Amino acid sequence: MQETKGFSINGYVMFVLLLVSIASLGNFIVEQIVNQEPNFWFFVPLVIGIVIATGFFMVQPNQGKVMTFFGSYVGTVKENGLRWTIPFFVRKTISLRIRNFESSQMKVNDNHGNPIEIATVVVWSVDDTAEAVFEVDDYVSFVNIQSESALRNMAISYPYDQHDGDQIALRSHPQEVSEALKIEIQERLAKAGVKVHEARISHLAYAPEIANAMLQRQQASAIIAARSKIVDGAVGMVEMALTQLSEKSIVELDEERKAAMVSNLLVVLCGDQNTQPVVNAGSLY
Repeated sequence: MQETKGFSINGYVMFVLLLVSIASLGNFIVEQIVNQEPNFWFFVPLVIGIVIATGFFMVQPNQGKVMTFFGSYVGTVKENGLRWTIPFFVRKTISLRIRNFESSQMKVNDNHGNPIEIATVVVWSVDDTAEAVFEVDDYVSFVNIQSESALRNMAISYPYDQHDGDQIALRSHPQEVSEALKIEIQERLAKAGVKVHEARISHLAYAPEIANAMLQRQQASAIIAARSKIVDGAVGMVEMALTQLSEKSIVELDEERKAAMVSNLLVVLCGDQNTQPVVNAGSLY
């Protein structure tokens, strides 16, 4: 089922023609009354005028009229304003405006099996009125159910957090995840004549039963990463200090003193608290 353009003409033109017909009918009625010759044909113009009047309809901005004739689809009218079509066409209004759908928070497992809570916001509109009306029973309900199904399927395809290299994760790659979600929802809604403009995650969190444990895990990962950075910098600074002392011949250190110096520098540079200097004042003997 594909959308086609339905037959309609400017309603104001038909309204003028209808007024002319009414004037002619009035003149005809007056003549019949004057001549006192009323007959059956007196009612024919009146019936025709009433039938023509039922063909008028109004199309609001960003709306369409899906028309059927004895159960057959005959086209869609999207031109705004007053329109006129064949009176026997049944007309159904369908909105073409952009809509928002926000799913409820659902609990699913991510790619690593961790339970998470997730929700999405989908921005969509009707693109093909024929498919929206005739391919599915209720296209609004269809959008809601299929969006939640696509979100659930997408959530189990990615981990919550990034653990390995450039792995795409729900929390660290919102743009990539939103694009993947949009594509999956669009594939599911294509047969319903719906166009997805945007799909993004509106809520993302670990499930309450593992939230504390995962928070501790994140904190531990952050501490390890920070410590690794500090150690790398400290080793570089110790190496630079030993090299410059040797090149400039400031002091000659044997291996034992070098080891002591390295140990002291690493303690100073890697310690959590500020170090307290100890001044060697010499020996009494």
